[in-house]
Amino acid sequence: MKKPTLALACVVAAMVAACGGGSSPSGQAPQFSATLTTSGTASTTGTRWMNVKYGGSGYVPGLVFHPTSPNVLYARTDMGGSYRWDAATSSWIPITDGFGITEEFFNGAESIGLDPNDDKRVYLVTGMYDWAGPNGRLYISTDRGDNWTHVDLPFRVGSNDPGRAIGERLVVDPNQSSVLYYGSRTSGLWKSADYGQTWAQVTSLSTFQYASDQIPALPGRASGGIEGVLFDTPGTGSGSATQTIYTTVAPDYANAAGLAFNLYKSSDGGATWTGIATPVSGYHIPHMVRAKDGLIYMAFTRDMGPGAGGPGRLYKFDGANWTLLKSYDTQQWVNFGLGGLSVSGSGPTTRIALGVTNSWGNWQGQPIVQLSDDAGLTWREISSMTPHTPSEGDFSGWIDDVEIDPNNPERILHVFGGGVWETRNASAASPSWNLAVNGLEETATLALMTPPKGASYTLLRSSGDIGTHVQTELLKKPTRGPLGWFGNGFSADMAWSTPSYIAAIGSPVWNTPNVAGGYSSDSGVTWTAFAANHPDALANQGGESNIAVSKPGYIVWAPANSRPAYTTDNGASWTYTNLPALSAVGINRGYRVVADRKNPNKVYAYNSGGAWWNQWSDTAHFWTSTDGGHTFTESTSFVAAGALVADYGHSSVAVNPNAEGDLWVTDGFSILHSTDSGATWTRIAATAPVWGSNPTWMYPEVYGATSIALGKAPAGATYSSSIYIVGTINGVWGVHRSDDGGVNWRRINDDKHQYAGLGNLAADQSVPGRVFASAAGRGVVFSY
Repeated sequence: MKKPTLALACVVAAMVAACGGGSSPSGQAPQFSATLTTSGTASTTGTRWMNVKYGGSGYVPGLVFHPTSPNVLYARTDMGGSYRWDAATSSWIPITDGFGITEEFFNGAESIGLDPNDDKRVYLVTGMYDWAGPNGRLYISTDRGDNWTHVDLPFRVGSNDPGRAIGERLVVDPNQSSVLYYGSRTSGLWKSADYGQTWAQVTSLSTFQYASDQIPALPGRASGGIEGVLFDTPGTGSGSATQTIYTTVAPDYANAAGLAFNLYKSSDGGATWTGIATPVSGYHIPHMVRAKDGLIYMAFTRDMGPGAGGPGRLYKFDGANWTLLKSYDTQQWVNFGLGGLSVSGSGPTTRIALGVTNSWGNWQGQPIVQLSDDAGLTWREISSMTPHTPSEGDFSGWIDDVEIDPNNPERILHVFGGGVWETRNASAASPSWNLAVNGLEETATLALMTPPKGASYTLLRSSGDIGTHVQTELLKKPTRGPLGWFGNGFSADMAWSTPSYIAAIGSPVWNTPNVAGGYSSDSGVTWTAFAANHPDALANQGGESNIAVSKPGYIVWAPANSRPAYTTDNGASWTYTNLPALSAVGINRGYRVVADRKNPNKVYAYNSGGAWWNQWSDTAHFWTSTDGGHTFTESTSFVAAGALVADYGHSSVAVNPNAEGDLWVTDGFSILHSTDSGATWTRIAATAPVWGSNPTWMYPEVYGATSIALGKAPAGATYSSSIYIVGTINGVWGVHRSDDGGVNWRRINDDKHQYAGLGNLAADQSVPGRVFASAAGRGVVFSY
């Protein structure tokens, strides 16, 4: 994602949320059985899936072209899957949407490797964090990512760690495709001789590996490790392994491993290695590339990135001599580093594209992408001052990968914090650039909400990094919302009787330091900041915050780790409710507040308990207010009905918009239903967690029911709304739907559309069968 600390926070929250759960209820709860009707194909209405459009917005650390096959291009994201370019439609095709709920940790790719001799074979090295979780995985496809198998790797991987654009760390020997090398962050250099099936550390270079408990203590909890591998060979497919190999070593790993150099060379296929003195020592080498004439170009930069600071240097190396081609020194207000690097051609007309990082803004002469057409003798800027609109995002900052199309040197792409920019006339005096993000959706969605039928918009989406948006058309980028107000959008809701009234909350940004919430009276076209914030909002900026709107101007605001408060004057003043204050329990807690859609005087509050380890100190709680959210009364039957303790991210509450007091809760394990505003509850025995090897007093490998939403029912349905859940029924995880009040269920997604997990749900109130869901770093998807 665009900001490293936020991307880290978003995914860590998802990881830590895997610690939700609770023990079995001690009492016998009222329940009734449910059956599952499985849908084997996605051929009926409401079982096909596609993205709601936003376009980009997330960080793409790497682009990888096949060296010989035109238009074979891949993009890897740090936490939202990988993509293949489709030249026919000028769009990106997601290739990892089939990753399942247990593969969320592997949804970011630290490196992509392509076989120069087989343009259908592609490798992904995955694993979100080097400092946490299991070892990495190698995913292998022989059909350009349509299908995958995987191998568990003997080392850790950090696709969302600092320095995630360094590399590519995975390379395939162009002369013997069975040979792969991988430069790991904390475990040295590794080699496979059997297409990635087995791996061994290249101990001839170093045997050093950081211990697992040493990694979290590293600066930024990340090591540069072995940063790159380059085969020095002019040809492909000889059948004999390439003998001359270069590898780069990050300064931290060199120091820890006792390696005296940042660059090593092997002339015997990796059997032995010789250190090579570089003109800059103690710097990172984010990219090194070989031109057709055998010259090697190497970027040096002080910081690891993303958006690495300088000083930065670009050198040309002929195997013995170094030639300085470009230099950025750190001066008073200039801290430019180097990131992306690509070359095309050979000899004195070699084209070099160089990404200059940490150069924020948009001003004449700003270095973003520097281009040389004479092997580095002269340079010109080709990206700065390119016309663009604010909705397209800034194009500077994190220029950590730049690629010249090997089959069309006029086409150059570069990454940034919001996706990919592309030009196809690089030689022009002022090249034209366009966002190349069609089909690429990488947003971390924190909340979704749909309006009643008749509203002039379709969806409210609250997201990490990009704030809150009002979506009026599903296949067009949204242009409404409190744009520029929030870094993270936490929650948004509308007055059901007057859906043109919308309220939203989020985390302030530098230019709106005190704006944590506001409202719109015209369906999101214009916005007014609340005159005052909830008293605890600025001190409790967590994604566990949410709001409920009962009628225009009447709002209940529940920040994370706080006591909810209400306003009756559009946020001019706030008064605490009588709900108990919450505090964090190792992870944040928060109330989920929701307004009854038939009776605006009724507001409900659900506290899921916090985390599995909190089950011995607390229970889940459900509260009802009949005075618009001012005072609440707790349900005495909620826990007795079987409600368990869960974390915020694995629990949810929904109201039936067609019946007063008709409530549904998922507590991570089961579904609970009340038809009398929470006075009594019935546990629906439809879902069950998959515990796997985890003990039942802890948390399951796959939860039973984590999100619920109610939407427009089809004609002939026996219940007034269709019910959708994310959960596990008869051992099958996915999105399940019931049209008869939870008696019968059918899965409406298939194994090709699992998105490495699905979170928040919101169901359409106008179109039967349409439900929206937040995918794991893959934006918002919907059924149709």
